[in-house]
Amino acid sequence: MEAASFTSASSTTTPFSSYSSTSQSLRFLRYKPNAKPLNYKSSRSFSVRASATGADDSVVTLLDYGAGNVRSVRNAIKHLGFDIKDVQTPQDILKAKRLIFPGVGAFAPAMDVLNKKGMAEALCAYIEQDRPFLGICLGLQLLFESSEENGQVKGLGLIPGVVGRFDSSKGIRVPHIGWNALEIAKDTQILDDVGNSHVYFVHSYRAMPSDENREWISSTCKYGDDFIASIQRGNVHAVQFHPEKSGDVGLSVLRRFLNPKSGRTQKLVQGNASKLAKRVIACLDVRTNDKGDLVVTKGDQYDVRENTEENEVRNLGKPVDLAGQYYKDGADEVSFLNITAFRDFPLGDLPMLQVLRYASENVFVPLTVGGGIRDFKDANGRYYSSLEVASEYFRSGADKISIGSDAVYAAEEYLKSGVKTGKSSLEQISRVYGNQAVVVSIDPRRVYVKDPKAVEFRTVKVRNPGPNGEEYAWYQCTVSGGREGRPIGAYELAKAVEELGAGEILLNCIDCDGQGKGFDIDLIKLVSDAVSIPVIASSGAGAVEHFTEVFRETNASAALAAGIFHRKEVPIQAVKEHLSEEGIEVRM
Repeated sequence: MEAASFTSASSTTTPFSSYSSTSQSLRFLRYKPNAKPLNYKSSRSFSVRASATGADDSVVTLLDYGAGNVRSVRNAIKHLGFDIKDVQTPQDILKAKRLIFPGVGAFAPAMDVLNKKGMAEALCAYIEQDRPFLGICLGLQLLFESSEENGQVKGLGLIPGVVGRFDSSKGIRVPHIGWNALEIAKDTQILDDVGNSHVYFVHSYRAMPSDENREWISSTCKYGDDFIASIQRGNVHAVQFHPEKSGDVGLSVLRRFLNPKSGRTQKLVQGNASKLAKRVIACLDVRTNDKGDLVVTKGDQYDVRENTEENEVRNLGKPVDLAGQYYKDGADEVSFLNITAFRDFPLGDLPMLQVLRYASENVFVPLTVGGGIRDFKDANGRYYSSLEVASEYFRSGADKISIGSDAVYAAEEYLKSGVKTGKSSLEQISRVYGNQAVVVSIDPRRVYVKDPKAVEFRTVKVRNPGPNGEEYAWYQCTVSGGREGRPIGAYELAKAVEELGAGEILLNCIDCDGQGKGFDIDLIKLVSDAVSIPVIASSGAGAVEHFTEVFRETNASAALAAGIFHRKEVPIQAVKEHLSEEGIEVRM
């Protein structure tokens, strides 16, 4: 468990006002299907205290069981002027004045940790006494009877229902990633400021409304079917979305839980949210320049050096500053791609880890990081798994990690053998953190052919013929920053990595990179039609119309750009305003 305590940066925090524990408080009865109580591994008995004597009103107890990016929740709590006490023992749960459980990752490993440490029983005891509680994402799902993730796994059993996977046969992409609308089912104070705004979801599993759990439901969300987006009963709250990643609206949810009598500190922009929005993502290619400074750069067909006598690395700004500006400008996500050489020791890349840590302090939308996520040995011969590398990125502030070359090799091996070994970085990370935390970055190059039957890879009829009048092309995947072509097509790679556990595809195009002439619609349509996971269109954006084109003509869930934002040629807000005017839903 990451044990860290933040000191409040604000001395003007409104004192926390205790939640009611009078006769208005509800009695909580753990749901017992077939009248049989759930059995926990811990045999300890707990007596619940009303509250800790002399507890500090500015302290929040955080249950961090050690998986995923909890730093973002910590930073949001700190941003709101509160301190954090980490749960170390079950007694810390029972003594908490208010408890936040930001569950991240897969259901089974989380329940295993809670049971082994005796925290499951303590958590149930705390909640059954109607104590102030906020569960986030998996922290909501664990309250239910069980989950179908990784087989049938028992949950805490406090709310009737089974957590199941979204049904992709209904024409939706799974995972559910992005900004969606809430349908408020009942008044609950923490959602008072949400209104018609979008909030950020990232999950493959959900709990469904039923007659047995209806009294718990405070809001639902439409994605294929209506699923439970939040619950509330007495002082107990939980949300499927991520308030710490939902911008100002999400911060207001946290603020109202932490300080129920607080008013709005600023007027929130009211949106027109009605469904899942298309995402506009800002990408920062980060590398060290020749002076050793970490800078944001941008390539022209992957070449990041200026065409000058000095041939220096193109410098477009400082990563943390630009990430903060893009958050203020309305970016739905910020993606960092670490392109510094091809490091032999990614865990030694302290500057990049620091970029994540600092950026996450003030950027309350999702952060993705890629570069160097693979198995490796250091100079002393010590072996590090890709899971260890990814874990360090998550602890430093990343919400999702992006895998490039390593995913290509894993897909090639899988297509050759037909066997999922479970040893690839893709499989390891998605098994522990969930496939929604894993993005595969594909870097293909267009290869023209006259006869589509002349190659073994999936071809498309291209809009613009090749140099010799060729009407067809396939897209050859590359590794090592586009420098080495591999015997696998983008279509084949996308299908393979979906089966291996990828939750999202970042689809680049070397031919279009830095050209500003628009996305490769042929490529994006080919891949987005082939998979049921979300696809992010990348490479080639040069005008607001290019975003409209890619969303209208393909099934891309998001569009990413870099240079046009860095050089201030096209503001993010201008892109969103144009999309909205064209009838494409975006988060405003």
